[in-house]
Amino acid sequence: MTSGPLGKALEKDFPEVKNTARIYWSTDLLFNYGDKNIKAKGNEVDKSFLTMFTFPLLKGDPEHALDDVHSVVLTEKFAKNLFGKEDPLNKILKIDNKQSYKVTGVLKDLPNNTEFDFNFLLSLTPNEKTYGGESWGNNTFYTYVQLQANTDINRFNDKIKNEVVRYSPEQKSEIFLHPISKWHLYSRFENGKIAGGRIEIVHLLMLIGGLILLIACINFMNLSTAQSQKRAKEVGVRKVIGAGRRGLIWQFLSESILVASIAGIFAIVIVQLSLPAFNSLIEKSLFINYANPVLWISVIGFVILTGLLAGSYPAFFLSSFKPVSVLKGSFKGAQNLFNPRKILVVLQFSVAIVLVVSTLVIYRQIQFVQSRDNGYTAKNLVEVPNEGDVEKNYDLIKSELINSGAVTAMTKTGFGVTLDASSGSGYQWDGMDKELENLNFSIYRAGGDFIKTMGMKLDMGRDIDFTQYPGDSSSVIINEMAVKKMAIKDPVGKIIRRGDKPLTIVGVFKDFIIGSPYKEVNPMLVLTYEKYNFNTVLRLNEHNSIAKNMNTAQNIFKKYNPSYPFTYHFVDQEYAQKFKDEKQTGSLAGLFAGLTIFISCLGLFGLAAFMAENRSKEIGIRKVLGANVSGIVKMLSKEFVVLVIIAIAIATPAAWWAMSKWLEGFTYRINIGWITFAVAGSMAILIAILTVSFHAIKAAIANPVDSLRSE
Repeated sequence: MTSGPLGKALEKDFPEVKNTARIYWSTDLLFNYGDKNIKAKGNEVDKSFLTMFTFPLLKGDPEHALDDVHSVVLTEKFAKNLFGKEDPLNKILKIDNKQSYKVTGVLKDLPNNTEFDFNFLLSLTPNEKTYGGESWGNNTFYTYVQLQANTDINRFNDKIKNEVVRYSPEQKSEIFLHPISKWHLYSRFENGKIAGGRIEIVHLLMLIGGLILLIACINFMNLSTAQSQKRAKEVGVRKVIGAGRRGLIWQFLSESILVASIAGIFAIVIVQLSLPAFNSLIEKSLFINYANPVLWISVIGFVILTGLLAGSYPAFFLSSFKPVSVLKGSFKGAQNLFNPRKILVVLQFSVAIVLVVSTLVIYRQIQFVQSRDNGYTAKNLVEVPNEGDVEKNYDLIKSELINSGAVTAMTKTGFGVTLDASSGSGYQWDGMDKELENLNFSIYRAGGDFIKTMGMKLDMGRDIDFTQYPGDSSSVIINEMAVKKMAIKDPVGKIIRRGDKPLTIVGVFKDFIIGSPYKEVNPMLVLTYEKYNFNTVLRLNEHNSIAKNMNTAQNIFKKYNPSYPFTYHFVDQEYAQKFKDEKQTGSLAGLFAGLTIFISCLGLFGLAAFMAENRSKEIGIRKVLGANVSGIVKMLSKEFVVLVIIAIAIATPAAWWAMSKWLEGFTYRINIGWITFAVAGSMAILIAILTVSFHAIKAAIANPVDSLRSE
């Protein structure tokens, strides 16, 4: 968020700037045309927005579409909803049943992969002063800058970083440009530098995908080399009749590439079938552009690379057999392969255990933060937009709602309950340490009965109450963190100043979370304005059903605000959205951990089958000599269980390091503890035993006569 004058100042001061445009926050407005009343989300923008960006206008002139302050540009879909089959261009409609606007442009619907999300665009000019567009200290706009071609952005950022201080020295803030190509994946900053964002999840998924592919390749290597005895005579005969080692290597690599190619075809089909479910999981609309030649070149290259990786070890190993030893029957492939195969099994189970530990830690962290006291009672708390005639009839609506028994308390707020949308510094108070003059506060705006409606707890003082204290417009209530950071003793009655306006502290409330639940709560000031509150908050009567309460509320709001549809959302659902990214990460980690374990078990299953077949005569002799089934199963399973235990020993420090680094990003976080590793390790051992036991038990209960008959 930036100040209003910044864009034009950059245009004036730096020739590298070709154009600038500002956007004000997204807003919901009611559009009226004929008998249609439709709410839509959109933005107020500078007229240059349509020429800076490449959103195509199906109708209208982008150069002049927003010249008139009473003009509006609609998206194609919204225009159809409003006008049907009529040509929308130059049609007159009303917004919020008040001002008339002319449709001067129709935009093609926005694509799925844009950061913008609007159904209409209005001129910012009429409300620019109201939003503080001329103030360097009021950061309420998004400012977009279009640079001249071939401008070095790093050098340019060094030139503009003090632009705000140049015009407003008291702001003491630096600015920098963030390239549009990095908006989506790089969205986290520390001290003006990119520190990560969604790209971390992309890298994580790429790493996990690579590990899963590696495990599949390991399985191929293991099973190919495990059956080396069966192919040893083939290699010996080929070498005797003149085949060279290079030809044999190419033969085995070709077989591997063929298998990878068939797998690639299956993979494309599976991806296409599973894409809708995956899109639902990540809440995006991904698609595969099969017409893109780069896609097919990449797929073919990836398949060949996978085939070479999976087939390289078996190819070089199998081609190295000496024909004399093989044909004499003195070749013992299984013994020669024991150590490499053991290493590969340990590696794949190490990866699986790391992913299981990661999944457990992510879910524990989410549960830990969800159980954190958010400082208010979100249950039965409902937000309704303060629009149309709600402000005018607020007292009547409140009185009727409370008298109906549907609502026990009601207040107004400037922003959504879960939204940390405003901050500010420059506040002063008696006895203030000079180091605190730039202390940044979360700024919240509220009406009367704020504490009561929110279900919050007061440490001292009182709630906002315009009925009993008409002068509360110059009052402020603060949170515990503000008292701590400001180092004020007995804060109630103390004066806070910003500029010439004194604010009296009338209450201190326990910290409540409006920002990230994973971080420390900021010091907060709740300013007690009666006006400019755009949100109405209702505390529903918990003794009634929610359906009954909401039906009553709808009837009362429609009575006093008939032109607007009754829209609302529950605060507890909004709060739950704060955990969406971590839950998605946990779900993906769990999905990939399951895949990894499944693929590892497939390999283990194949190795166990080969081992049981290879040792069938040994098992037959042991049974003849008196060995029981449980003893034989234990003998056959022991080797694999030892490998899994070694994998646990390797995976534990790796998983601990990786998840400790991940948890460093959260102020409130769990201690990983040994139980997580014990659970993951026990799961791995149990899964390995169950996987191997099928073939072990099958071999143990087989009739020894069948395996010894050939002798």
